[in-house]
Amino acid sequence: MLALLSLLQSRRDWPGQVLARRLEVTPRTVRRDVDRLRELGYSITAVKGPDGGYRLAAGSELPPLLFDHEQAVAIAVALQSAPSTGVDLDEAAARALTTVRQVMPSRLRHRIDGIRFTDAGVSARVDPKVLETVSTAARNRQLLRFDYSGNESRPPRRAEPHAVVARRGRWYLIGWDLDRTDWRIYRLDRMAPKFPGGTVFAPRPIPTGDAGTFLAARLKGSDDGGGWPCYGEFLIELPATDIAPWLGDGELEQVSGSTCRVRVGSWSEAGLLSWALRFDAPFAVLGPEALVTSLSGFAARITAAGTSAERPEPG
Repeated sequence: MLALLSLLQSRRDWPGQVLARRLEVTPRTVRRDVDRLRELGYSITAVKGPDGGYRLAAGSELPPLLFDHEQAVAIAVALQSAPSTGVDLDEAAARALTTVRQVMPSRLRHRIDGIRFTDAGVSARVDPKVLETVSTAARNRQLLRFDYSGNESRPPRRAEPHAVVARRGRWYLIGWDLDRTDWRIYRLDRMAPKFPGGTVFAPRPIPTGDAGTFLAARLKGSDDGGGWPCYGEFLIELPATDIAPWLGDGELEQVSGSTCRVRVGSWSEAGLLSWALRFDAPFAVLGPEALVTSLSGFAARITAAGTSAERPEPG
């Protein structure tokens, strides 16, 4: 019955024969379980005939007593991970977990009680009301006016919100800035919407095709779909286990027990060199040629930084 209910919730219509095949039961068993679900209060409509099937009516709620073991674990993990979402819902998530736990049978309560951990979360939190207002404006294609922290002296910003994207605990709005006539990325934790429900606008095509790719590209300082402006290839005398935690979206090949070939991207050639220097280990720059030829200039700047500053006399 749990598997049947899960399938009915996943799509609009299910032919009876298809349900029977998916559940590996007979159509008669499907009909019997549908009747049992109706007795529990679910509104399930049926259409007779060779193309008939079943549909779970909109608004049907899933009683917690029908959660299976995996769903109970998912609830415990998801609600306790609320701080990492970047939305200020910690207290509400804790209350929700307590409420759901109270109406579950003991076998599921024990599963939930056994999953306890601390989520450190992120420093910048988004007000749930801001998230709701901005998301609604993006869904309804309505002009959004808002104050933006750091620009308090300027008039409210005006943007056509196209998509809300979550990335690594932060929430971003991808929007067309009407005053700058260009695409902009706004952090939701810095936004204070002024007048929700503005005029409706016609959506524009996002440059990279989708909001997620556009955000990834702009965060890397690129406009071409997520690539870094600069790439570098290094040979670093460290095992892969020491490099991998800092690799990000780079590429790593272990060429010996203590040496790795690494290809990484950054905003600039200086950024590439600083990435390699973080390990405090011998390394060689393999390419590209522009990065190799820039090393002498970086070396001169570093040497100058250590000799040009005035140092106080000892004592």
